[in-house]
Amino acid sequence: MNGSQSNRSEQNNAELRHAAAAQPTQQLREAVQSHASSLWETTSTGHPRLHVHRRFHSSFLPDDRDLVVYLPPGYDEHPTRRYPVLYLHDGQNLFDPETAFIAGRTWRVREAADAAIAAGEVEPLVIVGIHNTGERRLAEYTPTADWRMGGGEAASYGLLLTHELMPWIAQNYRITADRAQTGLGGSSLGGLVSLYLGLEYAHLFGHLAILSPSVWWNRRSILAFVHQRAAEIEHKPRIWLDVGDSEGRMTLRDAESLARRLRSDGWRDGQTLHFERIHGGTHDEASWSHRVRPMLRFLFPQEVEIQASDDSPAR
Repeated sequence: MNGSQSNRSEQNNAELRHAAAAQPTQQLREAVQSHASSLWETTSTGHPRLHVHRRFHSSFLPDDRDLVVYLPPGYDEHPTRRYPVLYLHDGQNLFDPETAFIAGRTWRVREAADAAIAAGEVEPLVIVGIHNTGERRLAEYTPTADWRMGGGEAASYGLLLTHELMPWIAQNYRITADRAQTGLGGSSLGGLVSLYLGLEYAHLFGHLAILSPSVWWNRRSILAFVHQRAAEIEHKPRIWLDVGDSEGRMTLRDAESLARRLRSDGWRDGQTLHFERIHGGTHDEASWSHRVRPMLRFLFPQEVEIQASDDSPAR
């Protein structure tokens, strides 16, 4: 969008790759341990499978942030089972109507995940909502600095995510931390940073949810980044990409350009890529809430084990 305004108000790099890929230092491991004293509570909805952790602290960024962790049905009843995990940005907009950017309007992630799991469509999974930090959201969710709008701190945000938050989640919840069971996602600038970090850390994330991404940021520089990183990634992350056809002509055009870029760089429709134009879709939580269930169905489908009976024909 070449610096033009997005249709919705955004809530106010490679040089770090080797450091980011390295194992956490002893100092970082101690920092992870220190988070264990974070408060555990239920959200204001009072749902027992939503845990809130207040003031998660980072050594890489100045602001603390809250976390909301969704546990799937049966989590407490199966104490030895481990689960896939999906990390989502803008955590205050995912579950709780009282913390949402627009009061009362959320992605309804718990309801969508519960329904999809109950229907046998989606593998039971843990979902971690990472609150944004208000005015600094734009800086943390943008991979490059724009000459007019600033930003460009996504590399530091990525260090928080991979060196501090993800190890802490693995320490405190029964997740399967391997790449094939780990996803990252978000919408708008959250979609932009998910694409950037998902490819920057392609060895950690096997699934990406990119809803209504802000491709326009800094003259669509993300398209060049995708092309550059794709050549270096042997196993492509599975990507859900969508855009509403009522989000504006330029937003739709940019998302279509991203889909073409991904296809030309090795992603395959129906296998490693699902691109969808949402009829009547708009750039807001109400619209994104309708996309959660199909997104989960594509990224974390329930694996059905078919066992041959004794009288099954030989093959």
